[in-house]
Amino acid sequence: MKPFLLISTRSDAFTAEDEVRGVLQASGLDPTDLHTFPLESETLGPVDADWVRTYSGIILGGSPFNASDPPERKSSVQVRCEADLHRLLDVLVELDFPFFGACYGVGTLGSHQGAVIDRNFGEPVGTSRIVVTDAGRADPMLRGLPDSFDAFVGHKEAVRTLPAHAVLLASSAPCPVQMFRIKENLYATQFHPELDPAGLAGRIMTYKDAGYFPPERALELRERALAAEVDAPGLVLANFVRRYGNG
Repeated sequence: MKPFLLISTRSDAFTAEDEVRGVLQASGLDPTDLHTFPLESETLGPVDADWVRTYSGIILGGSPFNASDPPERKSSVQVRCEADLHRLLDVLVELDFPFFGACYGVGTLGSHQGAVIDRNFGEPVGTSRIVVTDAGRADPMLRGLPDSFDAFVGHKEAVRTLPAHAVLLASSAPCPVQMFRIKENLYATQFHPELDPAGLAGRIMTYKDAGYFPPERALELRERALAAEVDAPGLVLANFVRRYGNG
């Protein structure tokens, strides 16, 4: 099997390592079958179809970046990461190559495809009730999941309007676009299928001063995360690997 590639834009080592752990745990991949690329610290370099096809699929993890931030608020690192991801998505969309983006994937794939991304539908850190659409029930990426399930979320921005060619696969009351597909093989979720309670608890402490919630609530939110029962979303990553793992 060709390996999968996980692209990370996290500068915090603990969170970046825990994201790898979460992806491996949810997907069932062996560590030797998941390559990682620290985009926050290294430029992606030339991207073409031959390079992309050395992988079974490409996964983009979450990020402290917000695609909808005005240019003057974006660091030079964020601007460079976004340019690299845009170049990559140019190739992936043209090839209809297997791509999965969690949380930040909504902002990157969505904005690349003409979605309106803004702060109208941000969600507080915690769980959200995800409802699968009719199109989602027919999609292999949601095979085995119930029609509704709890998932971990925590985001400042979200899709307000999808482009006409995107397929809405899952929604929630506070955030209408929780999962969508472009063409046949490019996916993004607003929720985090790679997160388990320990993973969310760790991120709460890492990003307690990042504006997602009042810092004084960090310990309370951490305890809520550790007590949450969230087990269905990981099947999305398992389905992604199962579907595309033969390269």
